[in-house]
Amino acid sequence: MSETVTADPGALTELSVVEAGALLRAGRLTSVELVEHALSLIDAHDGDLHAFVLVTRDLALRRAARADRELRAGTDRGPLHGIPYALKDILDVEGLPTTNHSHLTLNGVATEDSAVEARLRAGGGVLLGKLATYEFAFGGPSHDLPFPPARNPWNSDHITSGSSSGAGAAVAAGFLRVTFGSDTAGSLRGPAFHCGAVGLKPTYGSVSGHGATPLAPTMDHFGPLAWTVADAAVALQVVSGPDPRDARTRDTPAPDFLGALDGDVKGLRVAYAKDWYAADPGTLGEITESIDRALDHLDKLGAIVEECHLPPYEVFDACGRVVLMAEGFAVHEENLRRSPRSFGRYTYQKLMPGAGVGPAELRRAHEVREQLTAALDRRIFAGHDVLVTACGQTTAARVDAFGTDWPPPKLANDMQTIPFAVTGHPALSVPLGFAGNGLPIGVQLVGRAFGEADLLRAGLALEAEFGRRETRPVLK
Repeated sequence: MSETVTADPGALTELSVVEAGALLRAGRLTSVELVEHALSLIDAHDGDLHAFVLVTRDLALRRAARADRELRAGTDRGPLHGIPYALKDILDVEGLPTTNHSHLTLNGVATEDSAVEARLRAGGGVLLGKLATYEFAFGGPSHDLPFPPARNPWNSDHITSGSSSGAGAAVAAGFLRVTFGSDTAGSLRGPAFHCGAVGLKPTYGSVSGHGATPLAPTMDHFGPLAWTVADAAVALQVVSGPDPRDARTRDTPAPDFLGALDGDVKGLRVAYAKDWYAADPGTLGEITESIDRALDHLDKLGAIVEECHLPPYEVFDACGRVVLMAEGFAVHEENLRRSPRSFGRYTYQKLMPGAGVGPAELRRAHEVREQLTAALDRRIFAGHDVLVTACGQTTAARVDAFGTDWPPPKLANDMQTIPFAVTGHPALSVPLGFAGNGLPIGVQLVGRAFGEADLLRAGLALEAEFGRRETRPVLK
């Protein structure tokens, strides 16, 4: 073997998935070295950040050694072969607990792999462990659960936001480049926004949810949270595609997401929905300004940028909350009735209103949902490839803003992510730098159904100009 890349540990952190893969295949780097480097970072810093609820040290080293042997023998399983990753702890891994960050399922052990894990394992990826979430992907950053809430690496006095909370912390801290989680109302895009990473909610049904703990089955999406747009594209390529065990997936192969990574947006038709966020007093002025700069940049690169007007945000929000509460209550009704005190207080308080949603209300919500989806397709995606709007309206909240009960006092609901979980359109959170308080900010890109390639193309162009991928938080 030729000389390996071990002189500068920081160099390993900053290798993209594609760069690391090239070095692995050239014999200049080993998967074991990548895993040992990641484990050393987790050992040194995760005691402060709480990104992981389980580190699969021995399993990771065994899988890494196997990946190295296979690559030396000429067996190449795909773009994540030998690459470390981690899973939100609602995704099953055979033989490992899926705790859902809950006392109710703390000791349950999965009997088979989730679809996401099965594809990652088959693709030669190396599992580093399970990541912190909100209880059943729905509660909040509370302190009455088996594990503490994840902290934001940019400032550990702040949350990471969203239930894929450990994923945001792990990627921003540089523990690894790629994680996988769920997004039912913004749980990938929120942590990506607040941690300065990339969160990709693919089109509904693009990635199988088999073996994932459900929250609201008609709104649950599964996808990657990664450090760069390219890393997210590679990750989505591996886990996408039909699954006969999940009727939500469509019976066609995944498109070529990697082929979209040219950053060329000339002629791309871009709409933006300023009326959703710019006039809202809850939106930080720095975020509005950063979105304006992003739109100007796309225009300079040759995109066709036009303002549009969407149905009122409040209609999307109300519709999504009715469906989410009703389906969430139905999923957890048995335990809510039998052992309500076993839930964390936040989770119980957020789930119980679903008991009051009757069949007529839910049916009406689904009717409105169909109308909203059709309106987006007709008003926006009949004539545009990408919709640009806010992802979050403020930087990450402080941990101490959260009290005993939900909702927290004086804490605004600052994410504008639920509309596209309602309609199922793909959505991408891309970082745009930092606010004056040093915390990350970004933008949300939305595409037509199965239009992820256009999102990745636009996201790559914005990331190259504003993403600050060379800037990392200083860890204690």
